[in-house]
Parts: sequence; C-alpha cells; structure tokens
Amino acid sequence: MRARGAQGADIVVLVVAADDGVQPQTREAANHAKAAKVPIIVALNKIDKSDANPDRVKRQLAEIGLQPDEWEGDTFVVPVSAKTKQGLDDLLETILLVADSMLIKANPKGKCIGTVVEARLEKTTGPMATLLVQNGTLKVGDVVVAGESWGKIKAMFDQRNKRIKEAPPSTPVVIMGLDQLPEAGDLFQVVSNEKEARQIVAERIAQREAKRSAKRATLEELFARFKSGETKELRLILKADVYGSLEPIVNSLEELGKKEKDMVINVLHAETGNVTESDVMLAAASEAIILGFNVEADQDVRHLAENEGVSIRIYNIIYRLLEDVEKALKGLLEPEMVEKVIGKAEVLATFKISKSNVVAGCRVIEGEIRRNASVRVIRNDQVIHTGEVASLKREKDDVREVRAGMEFGIAIKNFNDFKIGDVIECFVMEQFGG
Repeated sequence: MRARGAQGADIVVLVVAADDGVQPQTREAANHAKAAKVPIIVALNKIDKSDANPDRVKRQLAEIGLQPDEWEGDTFVVPVSAKTKQGLDDLLETILLVADSMLIKANPKGKCIGTVVEARLEKTTGPMATLLVQNGTLKVGDVVVAGESWGKIKAMFDQRNKRIKEAPPSTPVVIMGLDQLPEAGDLFQVVSNEKEARQIVAERIAQREAKRSAKRATLEELFARFKSGETKELRLILKADVYGSLEPIVNSLEELGKKEKDMVINVLHAETGNVTESDVMLAAASEAIILGFNVEADQDVRHLAENEGVSIRIYNIIYRLLEDVEKALKGLLEPEMVEKVIGKAEVLATFKISKSNVVAGCRVIEGEIRRNASVRVIRNDQVIHTGEVASLKREKDDVREVRAGMEFGIAIKNFNDFKIGDVIECFVMEQFGG
C-alpha cells in the first residue's frame, strides 16, 4: 500500500505523531517515498497533547534523512492537530508552496491519465475501480485502459457515492464498466476506442510474460549493467535480526561505498525483522537487492520475490555479506544459487517397513517429485523436516520422477514421522536468472 501510494503521488504528506515519534512504519513509508523520488512534507500531528515532544521527533526525522527545514534541511515539518484543526491552514499552504516550486501542474483539457487506488468486485455491478485523475478530465462514456483491464465507463461516483458525469484533475472517483479488476497502483488512460483498448491490453500481457522470463536484478546482473553504463547505483534493502547487527552492517556498507569511485551503494531501507512482502514490493519498485542477516523469508515472500524478479540473499556471517557486495562491485561474485519448488504431494497413508523405516503413500498435487531433488515436509504450514529422498517408488518399481495426479511411495533420509495430510514439497537449487 505504501509503495503504490508513493508511486501514485505528486507530494507525500508523512503523518508522524508528536508523542509517539518515528516508528518502523514511518521509516518504511519514508523509504518508499524516497525510492519513488517524491517530495516529502511531514505533518507533525497531535501537538495538542501534553506529552508531545516536537524537538525529539525532529531529531528522529533527521536520523532517517528527513532534515527539518528550520535545521537547514530540505524537509518541511508542519505542526498540526487533527483534533483541534491547529496548523491545517499552514499544511495546505506548504503543500501549495512545494507544488509551485516543483512545477506540479495538470491540464483539465489534456490527455486523461491517472492511477488506480483500489478495486473491488460487486455482485450487482461487477468490477468497481477507484481512480485518481491526475491529468485531463474523465467522463462517463470514455473508454479506459487500466493495467491489463479495459472498459467503457457506464457510471461514475464521487467520494460521497454521488453520481457524477465528469472528474477533473485531483479528483478521486469510482467507476463501473471495466472487464476485470485492475491492480492497485496500475496507471490508467483514456483511449479513443475499444479496438485500441484491446490492442494495448494485449501488448501489456505480452510484455508481462516477456518480463517474467527475462533475467532478474541479481547482484552480478547489476554489476554487468554498471559496466555497460546502464546504472551507477547499487540499491539495497537490509534486514537484520537486531539493531546491534543492523548498525555495523549499514556503517560497513557506507564505508565500502566510499571506496568505490564509480558506483554508489544506496541503502534504501534498513530494519530489523524477517523479510516481508512489503520489502519485496519496495525492491521491485526500485530495482533493489534484499540482503538479510540472521533472518528468514517464508515461502509466500519467496514466491512473491520470484514473481516480481527480486533477489533475496540471506547470510549468517556479516563479513560474508560484505564480501559478496564487494565482489559484486568488482565483478567477482559467483552466480547466485536459489531454490526452485518443482512439485508438491500430499501424504495419503503411511507404511512401516521396519523399526527404523517408514514409507509415505502420496499423490502429486502439482508439478513433479524427483528422486535426485531435495524435499521438505510441511505440517500445518510449518516445515518440520528438510532432507533428501531415500527412495521413490511407483507400483513397487523404483522411478526417477512422478508427475501431477500420480500416486507413489516415498522414503526420506533420517525421517520417519509422516502424518496423513502432510505436504511434501520438492525443490532444486538453480542458478538465479539462468
């Protein structure tokens, strides 16, 4: 949500509570805005509270790169109170000042474009999309393309759910008439006719498929782009188990960046905790690499990273992490090996062959299970064992692989605790981007 919001905004108003100060979500939102290269205004809210401490919050803002303008920085920090409405006029004036200085303008008579804010499916009306008009004027009857969806606007509603016929720039509207749900963050545009709309959508689908099969932004790939002159910046997102680990890694990366004359190391986001889907979306939006120290990335996060073309590298030794970054900058990094899930199976029955040997009778539910691959046993969405296949049989015959729909027997090295309903996930290690 923060990533899409930053990309669709002309100016970001970052709301920070004067009593709570800068929180992890504040840092994350600020990093998304920086990655999208959008000017930031800080609304310092709740200044009416007795425990408000504006100076402490300003120091915290300066620590995350938002130096207040009154401290010779370039970030406007406006004290406000949503409860008493104090400072709201000042905030509006500041927004207008920044818009004027950045030459942020719109032409109501120009080409109509904007951003999809949200979309939902209604039983009676079908796909409904909330759009923000950023240029031109949107009208009922216009043919709209939004991401990979298109349609002719049948009806349009304002924020009070009142029917309207047209929407000028900076107007949020809900439209009815698209053929399917667009994604939040998609750009929309008005086109001349339905034929053109279909053609644009077909081209976008083809581009998506091509992008999905293209080589992704690994450290070694970014260095190749650096050598060819395509980029001069290595963008990183750093996650660590504790702040005691995070701080020395960030400092070491900054020192490493100073040694490199031709390439800048830019740590977009540094935070404690496991790698999340939000980290992946930030990396995808900014073409960054995710580096983790003593943290994890669950299967949902890794699947999202694979779909978005984002590289996640996890380490348990700090100098290995720094060494890989340095090697990448010098073009010496070995190709990254990543895990690829090739199949899943469900345990239907168990058979005790001997005191120390249990075989699971399974059915492949997707992909394939291979004899020479690695497997993990998942129970209640938790991995309980990872190991190698000891034997793979189909109808008493040893086989090299079994495919979707087939039933088979499997024994796993050093594991006998199969339960009916367990999921066996089969995976291999491949060169990233290969």
